[in-house]
Amino acid sequence: MATFELYRRSTIGTCLTETLDELVSSGAVSPELAIQVLVQFDKSMTDALDSQVKSKVNIKGHLHTYRFCDNVWTFILTDATFKSEEISETLSKVKIVTCDSKLLQPHQP
Repeated sequence: MATFELYRRSTIGTCLTETLDELVSSGAVSPELAIQVLVQFDKSMTDALDSQVKSKVNIKGHLHTYRFCDNVWTFILTDATFKSEEISETLSKVKIVTCDSKLLQPHQP
């Protein structure tokens, strides 16, 4: 199964990467094992978001910038309001990166 490495830039992904770097530097784990852990993290995040997240959020804001490159959309919004059933939150600036999940499916011959 193919995965995206997007989630490595999340808070938990950054912490995992920093911890693995420290473990590799101290000799506690090999670089190969650290890479295997990151690949498993990518797979686990993709699976968890696909199977466990059922919430829907409405987003309204001003579109500042958008890009489409290599099947990846990037949107930068200003004064963005996120509304779900439980909460409403407004942010002055937010970056949203999306990828086509069909790219994660194995290719059929």
